[in-house]
Amino acid sequence: MAHNEHNKPKRSQSLFLIIFGAVLFMVGPTQYQNYPELAILALISGFILGGFGFYLKYVRGKANK
Repeated sequence: MAHNEHNKPKRSQSLFLIIFGAVLFMVGPTQYQNYPELAILALISGFILGGFGFYLKYVRGKANK
């Protein structure tokens, strides 16, 4: 079909994961200063969520084209 690429749904969850991971990566450690375990968990989970969103949006997206 001529309009196959046009009719594909947008992958907005990958962009949400990138933004949420970045916010969690930056804001999490400053909010949990009294609880260093939660600060480290927020740092690691922000890095993982942002990396997974980046993979879904850019790496996997390039392979499908």
